[in-house]
Amino acid sequence: MDKLIAWVEIPTADFERAVKFYSSVFKLELTPIDCGNGEQMACFPTGEGAIVHSPHAKPSENGAVVSFAVPDSIEAAISRIEQMKGKVILPKQKIEAEGNRYFAVCTDSENNKIGLYE
Repeated sequence: MDKLIAWVEIPTADFERAVKFYSSVFKLELTPIDCGNGEQMACFPTGEGAIVHSPHAKPSENGAVVSFAVPDSIEAAISRIEQMKGKVILPKQKIEAEGNRYFAVCTDSENNKIGLYE
């Protein structure tokens, strides 16, 4: 097994805003796809998941937490999150069990809780 998580779908209320948020924060190029039946998707280039808009997908800060490896630093990612109207819930913290790694918890533009790992 290469990775434990095979696929993650992050629900959106405003699909365009969410695609812009994730593209900006994680420096990704996301291509929106119209799946029909009122569903839209923008897949992550790593193949691990997508930003999703559908009548059945509802964003929530009380749902699952998806954690992302930041492309540079947690501080830089948090700055981009705040610029894109996300919020910091838990600022950068050291992960004692792993030694030198750090994490933070924020909300995205849709109010989903997301984790950041450095």
